[in-house]
Amino acid sequence: AMSTYCFAYGHGTKEFEYNEADILKVVRTKDFTPMQDVEHQVLQAVENPIGSPALSEIIKPGDTVAFICNDPTRVANSDIFMPILVNEMNRLGVPDENMRIVFSLGTHRAMTDAEMVEQVGAEVAGRLKMYNSIATNQDDFEYFGETSFGTPVWINKLLCDVDHVILTGTIVHHYFSGYGGGRKAVLPGCAAMETVRKNHSWMLDPRAGLGQMEGNPCYDDQMEGVALFAKNRSLFLFNAVLNAKHEFLKIFAGDYIKAHKEACRFVDEVYGCEIPREADLVIASCGGYPKDINVYQMQKTMDNAMCAVREGGVVVLLAECIEGSGSAKLEETFKRLKTAAAIREELENNFQIGANKAFAITRPLGKAKFILVTALDPEMAKSMLFTATTDNVEDAIAMAKTILGNEHPSTILMPEGSLTVPRVA
Repeated sequence: AMSTYCFAYGHGTKEFEYNEADILKVVRTKDFTPMQDVEHQVLQAVENPIGSPALSEIIKPGDTVAFICNDPTRVANSDIFMPILVNEMNRLGVPDENMRIVFSLGTHRAMTDAEMVEQVGAEVAGRLKMYNSIATNQDDFEYFGETSFGTPVWINKLLCDVDHVILTGTIVHHYFSGYGGGRKAVLPGCAAMETVRKNHSWMLDPRAGLGQMEGNPCYDDQMEGVALFAKNRSLFLFNAVLNAKHEFLKIFAGDYIKAHKEACRFVDEVYGCEIPREADLVIASCGGYPKDINVYQMQKTMDNAMCAVREGGVVVLLAECIEGSGSAKLEETFKRLKTAAAIREELENNFQIGANKAFAITRPLGKAKFILVTALDPEMAKSMLFTATTDNVEDAIAMAKTILGNEHPSTILMPEGSLTVPRVA
């Protein structure tokens, strides 16, 4: 029997019919009841932390505190929890003038004042000093030595002269660091460009992947780097796990290693999804805007779809890409180097942020063919080594079946492709 499916695309949706008998699995996030009474839960979390004394035992009156907060490329909900945490600090004897917010930009562009206000809410923005951590301002960073991976550890000075650093943020899977959150607030979040460049160069290693922690050189290097910084310092983690609608599911506070590990297990429960086997064909949507705003963002969904498709299979990916590639460096790298092998070779010799996204895009293309349902310029898509583009899902499915030489390919559907991480049972 044919069923109709409706997948998010840009600000709208696209519908298509599909034969139910061919579907192995529809991969979705697991439904958990969103948190009720967030303020109460925030305070509960910091009073009963994981692997650490309560916040009220750690904070002494007159202490100085730096909060690390997410930039707009991550859904953070900082505007909800920051007023609660700041007021709690006041209650514990820390006045507003003893607190600051440092935005963990990593290598992303500087935030405007308006964006800062939007991220933490007008009330907190009016009370606390706020700063961008800009990776290219080398003078803003203090040196903490080198990791065993050869990464020089430069951390923003704004985190170095305070009594306590509170690492905030949300946790999702990450395509080469394993998971977001935890130590990432510091490194890469508040690290200098050379620190990030060297750390991220380990993404070329096959052990660097989704949901991989120990043994993943990218993750291990970050942990080592943050440990060098954390020595004799007070770090306290405040990480939330949200659902697809950006509602709070659970808060993990306390020791930046132990609380984070526990949070990652929960992330697997919410966003990890068991599949019976890898499929011939995967039909995935990034989940609409802003997850499919450009190729740069779309790449995260490609990695998730790669977990569900067999070697030599096909992925039909719904990604509008209204803003094109999202990175001049990305376009330039593909135009100049033309093949996956050439891109990898150049990065091995000279790893550059921006060009690394070109490698991230070719990695899934090495496993399966990708047909894009998109508004992306067909020439650009071709230069980026995608198999085909169309704005019509039916056409894309027909092309996929022709390539596979099979009218009834085993199929996995991924309507929330940027969020869900399939794994073979």
